[in-house]
Amino acid sequence: MVVGLGNPGPEYNGTRHNVGFEVVDELARRFRVPVRSAKFRAVYGTGTVADRSVVLVKPVTFMNLSGQAVAALARHFSIPPESIMVVADDLDLAVARVRMKPKGSHGGHNGHRSVIQSLGTDTYPRIKLGIGKAGDDPTVAHVLSKFPPDERVEMDRAVERASDGVEVWLREGLERAMNLVNGP
Repeated sequence: MVVGLGNPGPEYNGTRHNVGFEVVDELARRFRVPVRSAKFRAVYGTGTVADRSVVLVKPVTFMNLSGQAVAALARHFSIPPESIMVVADDLDLAVARVRMKPKGSHGGHNGHRSVIQSLGTDTYPRIKLGIGKAGDDPTVAHVLSKFPPDERVEMDRAVERASDGVEVWLREGLERAMNLVNGP
């Protein structure tokens, strides 16, 4: 299962907090997986990505309750945590920096906090997409802001790189995917 974290609704499209949704959308586009089923507090689709059966998920619970959808879908499809790739934004990474990890704490990210609480573990792989620090803006205003044009170009490339990482994870495993995504 590949889960992109974000907030539902057109007013959040293109915001820093929704880059996880963008990765799911990119995978859905590449592999023609319709993400239209609405159940389990998510919009999701099933299909084949990199020759593997996959569930692509965008929770519609808003970020702070994302884990409810993730846990419900994991139970429904009998998917263990180590087979759930969660993609989300990260304030502590520079804009467009992409990092893949096999597990970890929530690091202050409320979406990951909810997923960890709902799954009862932090041992699920994840991709972090850097959105940069808030600077003088309040954090909430920063994560809900849209990227300026120069950063948008960089983020589009980062979304593609993260999507490539998901493909490699599915085909060749986590270590190979981390080498690709975390490399220069």
